[in-house]
Amino acid sequence: LFQVEYAMEAVKRGSAVVGVRGGDSVILGVERKAVAQLQDSRTIRKIAKLDANLTIAFAGFTADARVLIEKARIEAQSYRLTCEDAPSIDYMARHIARTQQSYTQRGGVRPFGVSSMISGFASDKSPQLYLTDPAGTYSAWKANAIGGRNEKAVQEFLEKNWTANLAEADAIRLTIKALLEVVDSGSKNMELAVSRYGEPVRMLTEAELEAIIADIEREQEEAKKEKESSSHMET
Repeated sequence: LFQVEYAMEAVKRGSAVVGVRGGDSVILGVERKAVAQLQDSRTIRKIAKLDANLTIAFAGFTADARVLIEKARIEAQSYRLTCEDAPSIDYMARHIARTQQSYTQRGGVRPFGVSSMISGFASDKSPQLYLTDPAGTYSAWKANAIGGRNEKAVQEFLEKNWTANLAEADAIRLTIKALLEVVDSGSKNMELAVSRYGEPVRMLTEAELEAIIADIEREQEEAKKEKESSSHMET
């Protein structure tokens, strides 16, 4: 059982992941840790595709996540062969959680040091966001954050600011604002994936991220000035 605790600790020390469910889209955002000067940053991916309509983002050990994602992809293909249909997000979240749980019970293995967020769509085309943890628990969320040094602060920020049926642009802004709570300002330190039903997953470009971040910072600066001027007027 201590090993599960250690695996949870590994997740906390990993990069932050934020998931936000909008009205017709799901946004997954990840913190990208600074890479060594000579390393090719394209080889480090924290967001991966599981199936046509399923995307996964993870916090924790990258090597463990790679193995878990490979197992999930094989299961998704096996499901398609057996049932001649795409696996549901609930089915895949349950499979990943079951795999993680089985590694907490057997001797000679250790738990996966990974928590994951899965974005996808239900049979009625409504957006879905699922979370799994090293203990093998899985649950559905409207918005959540895992990993990173300020996990609790980001979760509280999402609780305060999430509203139902967010438009895609608003969901993207909320994800970026939440990531800015932990990420040093700048688009180079984050990655965002936007999922819409029946469309390929869209990764936001650095230019798009920079434009949104600049707009958020300008908005925050204006709010700060307004606050200062109102406090001066009061005094």
